[in-house]
Amino acid sequence: MNLSRRAALALALLAALSLSASAQPNPRAPDPPARIEVRARPISAFEPRDPARIKFGALVFRGGLELTSPHPHFGGISAIRVDADGAHFLAVSDKGHWLRARIVYDGKRPAGIADAEMAPVLAHDGKPLSARGWYDTESLAVSGGIAWLGIERVNRIVRLDVGRDGLMARATLIPAPPGVAKLPYNKGLECLEFVPADLPLQNTLIAISERGLDEAGNIKGFLIGWSGPAEFSVKRVGDFDVTDCALTPNGDLLILERSFSRLRGVAMRIRRVPLTSIRPGAIIDGAALFEADLAYQIDNMEGISVHREAGGALVLTLISDDNFSIIQRTLLLQFTLEEP
Repeated sequence: MNLSRRAALALALLAALSLSASAQPNPRAPDPPARIEVRARPISAFEPRDPARIKFGALVFRGGLELTSPHPHFGGISAIRVDADGAHFLAVSDKGHWLRARIVYDGKRPAGIADAEMAPVLAHDGKPLSARGWYDTESLAVSGGIAWLGIERVNRIVRLDVGRDGLMARATLIPAPPGVAKLPYNKGLECLEFVPADLPLQNTLIAISERGLDEAGNIKGFLIGWSGPAEFSVKRVGDFDVTDCALTPNGDLLILERSFSRLRGVAMRIRRVPLTSIRPGAIIDGAALFEADLAYQIDNMEGISVHREAGGALVLTLISDDNFSIIQRTLLLQFTLEEP
């Protein structure tokens, strides 16, 4: 083939490739958040056997809601963070979807859910995080408009600027201690909490696994953003595993735990641990605020959030993961915590 024919063939091929590329559709932009309907059935008594009872250990029951929605992605809620106003909240499902909404109150009692919307959590490329198999989003921390998500199946933590980009924020992988990647399959990070600058361990991300055990059989935790050794342990008491945690304004870490057996069913417990006791190499423990089983209005309780209302009361909001099962429920419960 002579030079002129080669040149002509190359130009023709280049033109064909250019035409083919220009004919390809632009990459599809992520869908905006979808407005959804969330129905709420009030729960007036936490202990159905004694409807007048409101005090349970150190907690006082305010009210609750059983939540349902016709939206196909509603359910499986594994973590929640309620804003300082006590109404707006951000939650995440274990299938990689955001839920953002507002709690409506009747006085102090939760009465409904308004302004609800859902969207897939987006990876750095704008595609749903779940599309790459990173769907088991089990833990959530929020501070200053930044959200961190713990992804249990792959033992990773991502950062998202939800303050700037809302539910369209894209995830960026952050470095984590080597022990995080070695956590057991499906027993990874269930608790994330960011410590603000006015408390011990300031500007550190606390991460605790569901049931990644150390040599003594205690539950592994990690300090992310901490210089030097970054592991600690939570003393495992009974057959309870960690499902979430939240900080109180005065510096206590509330650890939500769950146990399950085929004989007894599901149970929940909340322990209070002073933040000052958490340090590399420590085995932390704390008194149980209360414990409940299926004789009470609970389900698979997986999320806890804390806020202080204008009147000074410390309010705990708990939410359950229904595992997208018709025999389980999505419950939102609120209590006030008696402080020492």
